[in-house]
Amino acid sequence: MRRFFFALSLSLLSLVPAFAAPNDSAQAQVTEAIKVPNVSVVHLWAPWCSNCQAELKSGGWTKMVKDNPDVKFFFVSVWDRGEDGRAILATYEIANQPNVTILADPGPRGADHIKQFAGLPLSWIPTTWVFKGGDLRYALNYGEIRFPVLQQFVADSNSGWEH
Repeated sequence: MRRFFFALSLSLLSLVPAFAAPNDSAQAQVTEAIKVPNVSVVHLWAPWCSNCQAELKSGGWTKMVKDNPDVKFFFVSVWDRGEDGRAILATYEIANQPNVTILADPGPRGADHIKQFAGLPLSWIPTTWVFKGGDLRYALNYGEIRFPVLQQFVADSNSGWEH
């Protein structure tokens, strides 16, 4: 009987990584991908969020993605039970762009949602971060982005920071 429970325990433990991987997967992918020397933009959003919808409807994200082919954009849907919002992004001609990666955190909406992503605090959506070479250059953590400002942050991140 003890062997049975031991074998059952091992079997159940072997399932834990399969269930844990999706939650860590988006974070792990982003954490690894932002280490490249080029500029990366990480946009944390949710399809149900009215501020996120307003950003999309303005056409700003479509223009940003298309005008910056050398920048890698990560659209990470959070607080939406693993839904990635790909259909909505496709409506705005973002989903099929070669410099866009669409990911989803499987966490819930509500009190139990994730409070950080890739080691950085996440308290509001939309949240947008600009990285270069794994270093966070700019963090826009509270609400809708002004796209000329984001474009300037991307340009500044690409400039030589020699002093």
